[in-house]
Amino acid sequence: MTHPNGTADSPSPTLLVKVFGKDRPGITAALFDLLSTFRVQVADLEQVVTRGRLMLCALVTAPANASEGELRAAVHTWAEQQRLGAEVESGVGDNRPRAAGRSHVTLLGNPLSAESVAAVASRISEQGGNIDRMFRLAKYPVTAVELDVSGAETAELRRALSLAARELGIDVAVMRSGLQRRAKRLVVMDVDSTLIQDEVIELFAAHAGCQAEVAEVTAAAMRGELDFRQSLEARVALLAGLDAGVVEKVRAEVRFTPGARTLVRTLKRLGYQVGIVSGGFTQVTEDLADRLGLDFAAANTLEVVDGRLTGRVVGEVVDRAGKAAWLSRFAERAGVPLAQTVAIGDGANDLDMLQAAGLGVAFNAKPVVRAEADTAVNVPFLDTVLYLLGVTREEVEEADSGRLPA
Repeated sequence: MTHPNGTADSPSPTLLVKVFGKDRPGITAALFDLLSTFRVQVADLEQVVTRGRLMLCALVTAPANASEGELRAAVHTWAEQQRLGAEVESGVGDNRPRAAGRSHVTLLGNPLSAESVAAVASRISEQGGNIDRMFRLAKYPVTAVELDVSGAETAELRRALSLAARELGIDVAVMRSGLQRRAKRLVVMDVDSTLIQDEVIELFAAHAGCQAEVAEVTAAAMRGELDFRQSLEARVALLAGLDAGVVEKVRAEVRFTPGARTLVRTLKRLGYQVGIVSGGFTQVTEDLADRLGLDFAAANTLEVVDGRLTGRVVGEVVDRAGKAAWLSRFAERAGVPLAQTVAIGDGANDLDMLQAAGLGVAFNAKPVVRAEADTAVNVPFLDTVLYLLGVTREEVEEADSGRLPA
């Protein structure tokens, strides 16, 4: 049996109709009004508008009531009347099926240079991949472009492009294509130097007069040089005797990372559940959760006796393994499998959580974390994580303004 789209054993002739020129409303409708008189069927269709310039491609079956030459002449006459260019190419069958090994490749640059695009495209080709589609997700605060790639194995492509990204100073995220990407419904973030710009314990330390000592231990822990639990105990001990009234001052000093509020608002508007898990302290994270309307929050708790910090924490310690455990608990409470979760963090303490999630994002992270995470973002805007999920800047603005339907 021969199908009209040319996929049977004896494929049917097809025509590729290309129209290009200055865009304006009504062109697509007018072209298909014309094609309908030839009783063709549409096998494929793609349209792109860049800076007001249109490129419209329609793959159609051969006309049922006229010759190919008559259709070709009619298209050219119509295009001339519309002040457009047109090409009609004869062929057989539908487009080639996409090769196996399909991935989404997201490029983030500020700016995104032609050199960077050339290098990424070259690496994709070297891996046996083909770029099937390119689409701009955002033009500010960074340029974000998504590529649909087939023919290359995702893990190998990720390794190759991560090297190119480091050489070029851009961010390249590679994710396996498929429904799983769209199905991620829980996002869990680290807090210090991720959701916020600060290290909360250093804010406490500034009030206790021991900021330098605490900062030194914090840096070593984030590099993975110290066990987190031991470093936490050492740093918190330096706060012993501090008046608990300082909590309100620290809350007021916390600075959100640029794009943090937009990220959370957009995710919530899109139906995601959002949580935070921190090696910091509930005295601050609970306030952040209230301010942002988060669904989940977990952190360590500073012990307070007689209105002063004792220099100890109480309850379950949230360390590297604890963060991954809390991710699993949040996912269970949300009714979401781990494969449909996203975790975002910057330090070695976040690695177990990033590796347990369906997608682990290293945000302005230490080198050891960038090397182990699924993907890395190194621009200072937290809402760029949305582009990795295929959300465009226009959709972000719609959600942020409340225009997106509930």
